[in-house]
Amino acid sequence: MSSDFVVHIIRDALLMAFWLSAPILMVGFAIGIVMSLIQIVTSIQDSAFNTVPRLASVLLAILLALPWMLNKATTYASSILGNLSRYAR
Repeated sequence: MSSDFVVHIIRDALLMAFWLSAPILMVGFAIGIVMSLIQIVTSIQDSAFNTVPRLASVLLAILLALPWMLNKATTYASSILGNLSRYAR
């Protein structure tokens, strides 16, 4: 197995981790920005005001994205395990 092949496998693994985490991180970031703007406008200093909606939105995003995430992860795992004999050479 050449070093280029190892780099390709690691690159694919990092890209898969990025694509699986991106929807949840984007939702958390967007809700965090919106809640911070609301805090600035209303001068509310309560930290729970920002945390609870962000947590709820991230949980909802996980529930909505879970089928897609499982499909992507299963496809990636099956491609890695399917080519295991090729990696062992």
